[in-house]
Amino acid sequence: MSLAVFDIGGTFVKFGKWTEELTTLGKFPTPKSYPELVSEMQKVVAQIGDVTGIALSAPGAVNVKERRIDGISAVPFIHEGRFFDLLEADLNLPVAIENDANCAGICEMELGAGKDSLNSVFVVIGTGIGGAIFIDGKLYKGAHLFGGEFGMMKNANGETLSINGTAVKMAARYEKATGEKIDGVELFARYDKGEELAIEIINSMYDNIADSLYDIQVVMDPEKVILGGGISARPDLAEQLSTRLEMRLKELGVEYILPEIATAQYQNDANLIGAALNYQQIHG
Repeated sequence: MSLAVFDIGGTFVKFGKWTEELTTLGKFPTPKSYPELVSEMQKVVAQIGDVTGIALSAPGAVNVKERRIDGISAVPFIHEGRFFDLLEADLNLPVAIENDANCAGICEMELGAGKDSLNSVFVVIGTGIGGAIFIDGKLYKGAHLFGGEFGMMKNANGETLSINGTAVKMAARYEKATGEKIDGVELFARYDKGEELAIEIINSMYDNIADSLYDIQVVMDPEKVILGGGISARPDLAEQLSTRLEMRLKELGVEYILPEIATAQYQNDANLIGAALNYQQIHG
């Protein structure tokens, strides 16, 4: 089996070849229209040669049953019509598509930090927050395909976790307080140097994430929480969140249900690998 694998993002489409493992090949700017996308994908298929199928990671609520991608994203044309059927007709190959966070979660559950667990959640912390839920080792998407939309959970201040729990939004709060524009990387650099305001803002972010992890834990009781996204590269992230979550559970005397919190093993390639694994699950 030789697959052409694509990860459709708002800025770039990454692509690679999958046989028994992933070979990353490159990326191209995300097209503005469906015909442009097909044209670029055809070039990749020709480059790989002897392709037996197409595996995609994409934004949005991927409705496998109806063979379309619901919801909205930064790539509007993928939500028009029966996207699966269109691609299969134009590329003349079988297609499997899954949500990008779900693909990353599949990768981690099969090959990475979650491979020894059955009931786990995968939380992606990037410019927003998303994720995936796995029950008995299987992806759980929910009745309306909203399973794992952790960023829509609300904290005590009434804001969503995507507002309260990302470095991008925390940098914006720093700018509002000081008038100085910085990004999340610089905010963490100042946090590491011991700057008081940076520490206050980052701690509030960690607390908000821990509050949401508490809600997830007492509702689902996963054995493992896997953290992905750019922030997961921080070596102290898992410990920071585990300590805070344990404190919250201890308040009600249930600290023994504390899950293992781990960071994702596969970073930039997780979506591509997960897309390929999802294809194998569907098409064999």
